[in-house]
Amino acid sequence: MNALFLALAYLRYHWARSAVLVLVAALILSVPIISQVLLNGSQTALTERAEQTPLVLGRRGSQLDLAMNALYFSDDRASPVTMADADVIWDTGLGLPIPLNTAFETNGARIVGTSIEYFEFRGLEVSEGRQIALLGEALLGAATAERLGLGPGDTVISAPQNLFDLDGVYPLELNIVGVLAPTGTPDDEAVFVDIKTSWVIAGIGHGHDGVLAAGATSGDIVASAAIVEFNRITEENIDSFHFHGATADYPVSAILLVPNDDRAATILRGRYLDPENPVQIIVPRDVIGELVGRIFRIKSLLDAVTLIVGGAALAAVGLAVFLSYRLRAREMQTAFKIGARRGMILRLIAAETAILLCLAGVIALAITLAVQTNGTAIVAWLLAT
Repeated sequence: MNALFLALAYLRYHWARSAVLVLVAALILSVPIISQVLLNGSQTALTERAEQTPLVLGRRGSQLDLAMNALYFSDDRASPVTMADADVIWDTGLGLPIPLNTAFETNGARIVGTSIEYFEFRGLEVSEGRQIALLGEALLGAATAERLGLGPGDTVISAPQNLFDLDGVYPLELNIVGVLAPTGTPDDEAVFVDIKTSWVIAGIGHGHDGVLAAGATSGDIVASAAIVEFNRITEENIDSFHFHGATADYPVSAILLVPNDDRAATILRGRYLDPENPVQIIVPRDVIGELVGRIFRIKSLLDAVTLIVGGAALAAVGLAVFLSYRLRAREMQTAFKIGARRGMILRLIAAETAILLCLAGVIALAITLAVQTNGTAIVAWLLAT
């Protein structure tokens, strides 16, 4: 008890040096564990979502970019396909096509334009408010709603693709009608709208002020000299919104395919094997499985680097402690001269070291628990960036 009392008094007096030693030791202890937690969480998040998605159709090119964008709404996007490609799948009767348009953002969250079938496919439920029903309405993922502090009745504004493009897309104010229940997936980080709303953001559809009927009987439409394009969809102007061009030509970032059975999945994949076809079908499980394999091949290298860095850091901490005791040589000699036994001095040094390691262990445990508790959100955020 005397040794512990003296050790605590010494560490408290030299609090700055003690704090540095504790923090360094805590990081040395926690970093390997944190890396394991995040890697395991990444593997689970990647593989589970990929295994739940049978097929993805998109523009031929990088299969990994297509999978990451369609499943995790990442920034890496391939060139879009069109609704005509979804119509082809419909016509075969072999499966359900679910279009995704992920070209826009709002407040750091991906705007995902899709159909009502997506929510059924992913098992997403509305925890607050209601489901989207009209043009211009939006559903917030749980994490996005919490981060922005928004809910039903509030609004968000889409971010323009290019601030210097005066002829480009106008930001659209979206009416939030609901918040989704948390799922621990990238859906929590997204903002969902009807795919037609995403086309309004793209400028394909819009409403005009100053568009009047030429006559009650002719039904012709005449535009006034000054047409004002709406950037908000309300009950008063929603009827004025319309789209230009053929729906089959409208852009789609990717299409999730839910085949009727394994035979239908095989037939669909076979129809898109031609390398000359600008459209491809990928199996997310295979693509993400290859990515996970690469990650864990790199992991062994990271483990070796962590071991080396950790050993060097521990050596540095040991050196700091050793130098600290060398500086206290006269103090130790004085204690020995006034009657303290060598065993007492050794117990004092051991008590100080034990206290430092215990404090470092507690901090390392707290850091690890914090990362483990929020690991799903961290992994989802990392996958979305």
